[in-house]
Amino acid sequence: QAYNCLIHFYKRPKLIVKMSALDRPVQIVKIDDESETHNFILDEEALNEILNRDEIRDKPICIISVAGAFRKGKSFLLNFMLRYLENQGSEEWMGPEEGHLDGFHWRGGMERDTTGILMWSKIFLVKTPTGREVAVALVDTQGSFDKNSTVRDCATIFALSLMTSSVLVYNLFNNIQEDDLQHLHYFTEYGRLALEDSGQIPFQKLQFLVRDWQYPYEEPYGSSGGDNVLKKQLKVEEKQHPELQALRKGLSSCFSDMSNFLLPHPGRHVATNPNFKGNLNQIDEEFIEHIKNLMPSLLSSRNLVVKAMGGKEVKAKEIVQYYKSYMEIFKGNTMPEPKSMLEVTIEANNLVSLASAKELYMASMESLCGGEKPYLNEQVMDLEHNRIVESALAEFDIRKKLGGEEFSLKYRDQLMSEIDESYNHYKAHNDSKNIFKAANTPITLFVMWSVLYIFSQVTSLLMLYPLANLANLLMWGLTFLGATWAYAKYSGEFSQVGVQIEDLTGKVWDNCFQPILNKAVEQGSEIAVRQAVTRLNSVSSPYPDSKKKR
Repeated sequence: QAYNCLIHFYKRPKLIVKMSALDRPVQIVKIDDESETHNFILDEEALNEILNRDEIRDKPICIISVAGAFRKGKSFLLNFMLRYLENQGSEEWMGPEEGHLDGFHWRGGMERDTTGILMWSKIFLVKTPTGREVAVALVDTQGSFDKNSTVRDCATIFALSLMTSSVLVYNLFNNIQEDDLQHLHYFTEYGRLALEDSGQIPFQKLQFLVRDWQYPYEEPYGSSGGDNVLKKQLKVEEKQHPELQALRKGLSSCFSDMSNFLLPHPGRHVATNPNFKGNLNQIDEEFIEHIKNLMPSLLSSRNLVVKAMGGKEVKAKEIVQYYKSYMEIFKGNTMPEPKSMLEVTIEANNLVSLASAKELYMASMESLCGGEKPYLNEQVMDLEHNRIVESALAEFDIRKKLGGEEFSLKYRDQLMSEIDESYNHYKAHNDSKNIFKAANTPITLFVMWSVLYIFSQVTSLLMLYPLANLANLLMWGLTFLGATWAYAKYSGEFSQVGVQIEDLTGKVWDNCFQPILNKAVEQGSEIAVRQAVTRLNSVSSPYPDSKKKR
């Protein structure tokens, strides 16, 4: 009987994995590559269609996203996750060896395949050991650092995945290198900026996944070796540079849980055959063995991590609103523009040159007309300003700058803009020292009042009383204007009225009195010059008559 049972066991038909034709990856976040700004577009309708189904909308949700550099097998990995979930984690979840690996689209080659963010249309319901059902969603993301993606694209995609996932699988190649940690820290900080600081750890589980691990003789494949590698890489040592120490402390403070898994190479046939479709019998057995260990560590009912925000579990229907809110943040002006390391270095280099040139300008202007320096004639000040500007621009141009003329031109224009703004302040400060300008309004009003007074007296003597009365009326009006200006100036009230009176008297002075004054000064100068020439001639010829007699 035992023998018959054994025969029956081996004759039992193998589990065949079948996926519904309706199940597919749905692009929920798109990138408009054709626009200069590379706008991000959320397909809210598609997201609602996936997450707002009656059977799952009120279930707590676990979202597993895979992120990392492009062409490193993220979609290929997700299809193993699909197989595991479709077969509910049974012992034979891997399915037949001759079957294709279907699901998220993947292919070999060097060009990117996935764009934006994709979510599998089917949400899986998994019953946990406590008896409740958890909705599980799988998310594929566009790979980082391909030739068509800007730094902003990479940062936004990674940050969105990080902020909306309960488990982020960080897909790496060969080893955990320092640049991998730097990119992770950069993207993590960008995501943390978008979240309000609640005082709690901002993100949940980070799963490092090192593909094609090359040092199994140092650390074995799997989770134990992976955790040892991660522990070594994230260890803070005294001899490390403070920047490297801060990076490791920052990463450790961002995630509530971090682990690592080491995977072997899937085999030469997988890497080099363009016709490979995912047949299990063409993949190295060692890779299959460790994939079988990896999937339960992420997807088994006891290891699922439910998405939580502010200490409260998130339901499937609520994820839509989170995506909408985060998309608005990344579209708005509250987030800094991500830059590459080269752009940051070029910017810093040019800003140092700008600061040095502006410092030279400010110091020169301070010595010319700043602080307690006496009033300087406007024409002299303009000439000195132009001379100092040339010196400041020469200081900016003489410094060696990264990025060439194309980049430095923008900062040169910024320097001129800041100099112009500073010059306006210096001009206003210099004008405040001009006693005559400060008293221009009362002087103008007094001169106008005096002219009208003389006019009224003359017209009264000539018995032109209507004109005299008009002059007296205008004198009262000027008296009222002067009193109003004085009140506005010294009380601070009706300041706009005071400004209008100053504008009016300024126009009267410039158009009426200033030309007369200039003409008088000009004629006076001519008379003075003629008198000086006459004196000079008289001094140079003391004895004109005696010369004639001789």
